[in-house]
Amino acid sequence: MYLIVGLGNPESDYAKTRHNMGFNVINKISSKYAIDVNKSKFKALVGNGIIEGEKVILLKPQTFMNLSGESVIQAMNFYKITEDELIVIYDDFDTDSGLIRIRKTGSAGSHNGMKSVINSINTDKFCRIRVGIGKPKDKTDMISYVIGHIPEEEVKVLEVGTETAKEAVIEIIKNGVDIAMNKFNKKKDM
Repeated sequence: MYLIVGLGNPESDYAKTRHNMGFNVINKISSKYAIDVNKSKFKALVGNGIIEGEKVILLKPQTFMNLSGESVIQAMNFYKITEDELIVIYDDFDTDSGLIRIRKTGSAGSHNGMKSVINSINTDKFCRIRVGIGKPKDKTDMISYVIGHIPEEEVKVLEVGTETAKEAVIEIIKNGVDIAMNKFNKKKDM
């Protein structure tokens, strides 16, 4: 069983922001595998289903980004999920727009949602997929960049990243994280 977590902020206000790339990937997985992510549990929206013969739980924390770990630890405890069965998907401005990076371990960097997850589950040894959102020209206003309006010309590039991340999740479930890393981690982004 896998717990697949997309990080974001409640979609009514933040659906079309860079900070919701994790939610966007969960939405794509949900659509492809007809898994409704609409049950309210663990301070999150949750859906259970099957991907490539494997049971999965899709999770979109509704705590706002900075408290995402509260939701993740509750779901892990309830379903008895280990770190090896956890996949967290989130936006990353250190990765170019349209690209993704898969890692098996590592720090949260400056991402407060990941800091919350790592602090709550007390380890950084779990699979994560970083969806690139690039950096703003004016690096002084990062908050407006991640939760502000996305220009139309950038929407398609970000769409490529979320679609690739969806395929990476499927690859991890089918063939493991090492094969997925070899397939999806692009040299340009190293």
